[in-house]
Amino acid sequence: MNADEERWRAERARLNAERDRLGRIASDDLYPGVPRVAGTRLMCREEWIPDAPLPLEDVRLEWDPEPGPPAVAAPSDGLPDGYRTYAEAMAALAPPRIFDDRPSYRLLAAAPPVLRFGPGRYFDGVNVGEAAAHELAAGRAALRERVGDPRDLRRRTALCAITTLTVTVSGAYVLHWRDPAKVAHAGGLHQVMPVGVFQPLADERADLDLWRCMVREYAEELLGMDEDYGDDFVQEEWPFHRTMTRARNERRIRAYFLGLGVDPLTFALDLLTAVVMDDAAFTELFGGLVAVNDEGRVSTAAFDGPVPEPMQPAGAAALALARRHRTALGIQA
Repeated sequence: MNADEERWRAERARLNAERDRLGRIASDDLYPGVPRVAGTRLMCREEWIPDAPLPLEDVRLEWDPEPGPPAVAAPSDGLPDGYRTYAEAMAALAPPRIFDDRPSYRLLAAAPPVLRFGPGRYFDGVNVGEAAAHELAAGRAALRERVGDPRDLRRRTALCAITTLTVTVSGAYVLHWRDPAKVAHAGGLHQVMPVGVFQPLADERADLDLWRCMVREYAEELLGMDEDYGDDFVQEEWPFHRTMTRARNERRIRAYFLGLGVDPLTFALDLLTAVVMDDAAFTELFGGLVAVNDEGRVSTAAFDGPVPEPMQPAGAAALALARRHRTALGIQA
């Protein structure tokens, strides 16, 4: 490994070690006047946050198969010689345990309850968002300046994660600590769960469904199931999907959309959701809750307890909105 590569790896290690501090710098110093979600660092537009939780079935997803290209894509800022993109450098010099360039949904426009999506790839987000965060850790800002307003969905490929606060009626929620050795994004921070990039399994148009993606994340993150589903997988025939969906249809599980926002450090865009479960339904589905999964440590926490620090802005925002709307969500704690 040459000196340029060693320099890049050291900067990447600094980013992973100091994400919370760098996130505060990005929030306070670089975007001081931007609206925030419920007093957290997560940035938003006012129209992105509904006045009340929306039942998940009321959110309408639209599809544009051929959107225009973003203004900024695959920059080479700060990369060692010989590397074309940030994802290419990560794969060679600092690969997390899970790092695949899977098809992903790109958010094109947001006016809840309507969200419009187009096709993208996972590395499209890494190449701009993680590169901008890395740049800040190295004391540079040229890429961030070119991107401009992180809430402008035309400036970059804005890939979404679905950030779900899972909370029982009696007031316990599932908490995650994201291991920086295992994940490409937000290592070293606490987060609600499950959280996963909004991605299709096979057919982009047919899989454009928030609930289908959330169910898969529940299986993978809370129960440790394999995310390789195979070519013959039919989700509607999967027993876990059928059990989760039946509990939702019976109102033992209630799923809501709370809004969306952008992380000031990485430009990660999160769709904020809450899933409220009767205690018996949670025990039935997740009595086998894992203590460690492929992305970090898993535990439960009190809904009214202190917010764990450092907490990823999207998780803090989902928790704050759920506390604001606890009566509408039916949380009795």
